[in-house]
Amino acid sequence: MPRVALFVTCLVDMFRPSVGFATVKLLEDAGCTVDVPEAQTCCGQPAYNSGDRKTAAEIAQQVILTFESYDYVVAPSGSCAGTIVKDYPSIVEGAWVPRAQALAAKTHEITSFLVDVLGVNSVAAEIPRLATYHDSCSGLRGLGVKEQPRTLLASAGTTVREMEEAEVCCGFGGTFCVKYPDISASMVGDKVRNATTTGAELLLAGDLGCLMNMAGKATREGRGIEVRHVVEVLAGMTDTPAIGEPTK
Repeated sequence: MPRVALFVTCLVDMFRPSVGFATVKLLEDAGCTVDVPEAQTCCGQPAYNSGDRKTAAEIAQQVILTFESYDYVVAPSGSCAGTIVKDYPSIVEGAWVPRAQALAAKTHEITSFLVDVLGVNSVAAEIPRLATYHDSCSGLRGLGVKEQPRTLLASAGTTVREMEEAEVCCGFGGTFCVKYPDISASMVGDKVRNATTTGAELLLAGDLGCLMNMAGKATREGRGIEVRHVVEVLAGMTDTPAIGEPTK
């Protein structure tokens, strides 16, 4: 039975804990023993992307120390998983490099882990609804996450109707949306319009930053589309209000 550590991510911890619980459920349903290390912190991506290499290296070392003893590390985020997999080996120096490489080799985004590592191609949930899917940049381009969530959604009876430019950035981009708000707003406007044009009830993705960005725009424009993290659907945990909806 694989011993898996859940990398919760900052946004999930602070804004959408249900995504973490759904990820744990999917991992346990797949036969994993799941731990949530209390010493975990941010992955360091904001510091790294802002050019603060010193802080990013310090954070990376803390993450390595916290997670390196596990068989696998899984995150409900292609962005955070991508930072560990793609960036850590170049962020740290000296004796930390092989340890970063070892951690990178066993770190995965959740749908990729289920399908590519564990060979899981179906889930127990039954959510027979019409959805459209946004391919988040880091997961798609950094980790090759594309067909895995669609395979699992099909097994849950969820029909995915592809939107135009599904692989185009939503405009969030971490600090990008802060540095270039006008460009970001235009990009997310295009994304939400493309999503609603499909007639889908659900707008799904695998990164909470993208989802919060799209949900905010959809809510402000009254688009009437339900925005959720893909794991909430795959785990059958859709009783909570969608992202951007008021708590009932």
